[in-house]
Amino acid sequence: MDFWPEFLASSWGKEFVAGGFGGIAGIVSGYPLDTIRVRQQSCTSGSALKILRHVAATEGPLALYRGMAAPLASVTFQNAMVFQIYAVLSRAFDRNVPASDPPSYKGVALGGFGTGALQSLMLTPVELVKIRLQLQQRNILDNKSQITGCRGPTDVARGIFRQEGWRGIYRGLTITVLRDAPAHGLYFWTYEYVREQLHPGCRKNGQESFRTMLIAGGLAGVASWMCCCPLDVIKTRFQAQSQSTPSRYTGIVDCFRRSVKQEGYNVLWRGLGTAVARAFVVNGAIFTAYETALRCLFINDNNNHENIKAENTL
Repeated sequence: MDFWPEFLASSWGKEFVAGGFGGIAGIVSGYPLDTIRVRQQSCTSGSALKILRHVAATEGPLALYRGMAAPLASVTFQNAMVFQIYAVLSRAFDRNVPASDPPSYKGVALGGFGTGALQSLMLTPVELVKIRLQLQQRNILDNKSQITGCRGPTDVARGIFRQEGWRGIYRGLTITVLRDAPAHGLYFWTYEYVREQLHPGCRKNGQESFRTMLIAGGLAGVASWMCCCPLDVIKTRFQAQSQSTPSRYTGIVDCFRRSVKQEGYNVLWRGLGTAVARAFVVNGAIFTAYETALRCLFINDNNNHENIKAENTL
């Protein structure tokens, strides 16, 4: 009964809960654009607008949210862990900075790098299921299958595990680590740097405006996606295939070589425009929700301490 009050009283607990709110805000705000991005990267042609019109006409607008249950069910815990791990690692990599000061930019970058690598263990199965669901109806229409309904994330995960085991569930782990480790290092560094430039002193006093949060978070997302887009294209294609897929890729290097050979180097940047637009919206929402929740939790905590002090003086 006393777990949550004690947990929320700790700085780790506040980081965890605020990170969860940020993750939910990010998923809900950017999922339709993510669906379009995945379809762009997995097919051989088609602009974002063309894919949007096709999906709306053949599958309905709700198809843009297909597969959202998988990341939404886990995103609270996943994003909460990301912010908590980052908070710990950004300090651990540079112990010369006093606890009263914000982490150095070196600690921020290295902490983000380590966070990206560790979170890949949680993210790989979730993104695998999400990608399979986002592409499922398109594959059904392309193959003119008699399947009329789409399975949910639990059924997809069970099917992958039944056919391919743990190796199938963690298909794409290596490429996910290669994508997320440097991208998260750049992500957190960009956010901290931009927010300080827009609102000098805010890293220490935490008094930046909503505008600063939105812009810094949005630019952090754009920078990280510019960095990792080629790897994300390869990851999407590699995870989209199943054992029944003809001409399966033997690995990420084979996927890279065949994709470039068949479609040229431009394929590595396919979906970048959609990804960048989504990244700005999503990460602006994530950091705004995260910072706002963190402020509310600390303010509530301070008010509780003041009330306790007032009662003790009576």
